[in-house]
Amino acid sequence: MFARQVFRPANTVRQHVRRYASDPPKSGGNNSILYTGIALAALSGGYFYMRRGTPTTALPKAEAKKVSGSVAAPVKAAFTGGEQGFLSLVLEKADIINHNTKKFTFKLPEEDMESGLPIASAVITKYKGPNMEKPVIRPYTPTSDTDQKGYVEFIVKKYPNGPMSEHMHNMEPGQRLDIKGPIPKYPWSPNKHEHVAMIAGGTGITPMWQVANAIFKNPEDKTKVTLVFGNISEEDILLKKELERLENTYPQRFRAFYVLDNPPEQWQGGKGFVTKELLKTVLPEPKEGEKIKIFVCGPPGMYKAISGGKKSPTDQGELDGILKDLGYSKDQVYKF
Repeated sequence: MFARQVFRPANTVRQHVRRYASDPPKSGGNNSILYTGIALAALSGGYFYMRRGTPTTALPKAEAKKVSGSVAAPVKAAFTGGEQGFLSLVLEKADIINHNTKKFTFKLPEEDMESGLPIASAVITKYKGPNMEKPVIRPYTPTSDTDQKGYVEFIVKKYPNGPMSEHMHNMEPGQRLDIKGPIPKYPWSPNKHEHVAMIAGGTGITPMWQVANAIFKNPEDKTKVTLVFGNISEEDILLKKELERLENTYPQRFRAFYVLDNPPEQWQGGKGFVTKELLKTVLPEPKEGEKIKIFVCGPPGMYKAISGGKKSPTDQGELDGILKDLGYSKDQVYKF
């Protein structure tokens, strides 16, 4: 449920959000946390966004670290890179998420295997149809936990004339897909930055989720995370339940702001595009230097507007767009 709207001067709200972006995490707290009311600017004018979360009890640190105190068997990793080549993995199930998106669960070669993928990384998939001269190769970021045994999951949106996404959406359980990894992305380590801001669009949420999930699963990692997530409609907000769980469990360290092109009538989040005013309000300030990092992942139009595109998978290109206008440096931004 959304809390009722509270109208306050925009500069007052901005100062409140800035304190969240810069203050160190607080310990303890009540069981009911009131989320910050935030003034956003849309193409049609200003609006106010306010949410209420009820945090659940986080796993005690001693409980979370039980495994580390015992002698564990060496982990079997499915994706080891190097000269391994492609693995032919069996599709166990394909769950429908919405009108154009499915979650695919593939079995790893052995039940006690983990994916072995570092944070953050992706894999590449390969498919060659009967009338195709060359195979189609596409990268995807798994959404399952990296230490999940026995299987690996992907959330894939079906695009018109997208040969790989169409092929995957036509797959039936028992069929196989060639997958190889890892493809290293941004090398994450606990507390590498004090605050990470994530700007995502559509399935660009998948690498963001991989990093955020790793942060909040680790009781030693105290990183703050702010997510700005743009989509077309409310049903397009992928991993919404998982993101809400993080909001409720870690209200002092995780905030999510949603922006929709076509919002429903009662929508109290952002409307239209991800704007400069929104980012200026919710992101940590560029003067924080190496303490912050901004991740960007989404469709080409979003890259162009927010950060400028990449030159290639290995060349980040120059920083451009809204983030450059707001004073961030190239070193503070990473484009997935």
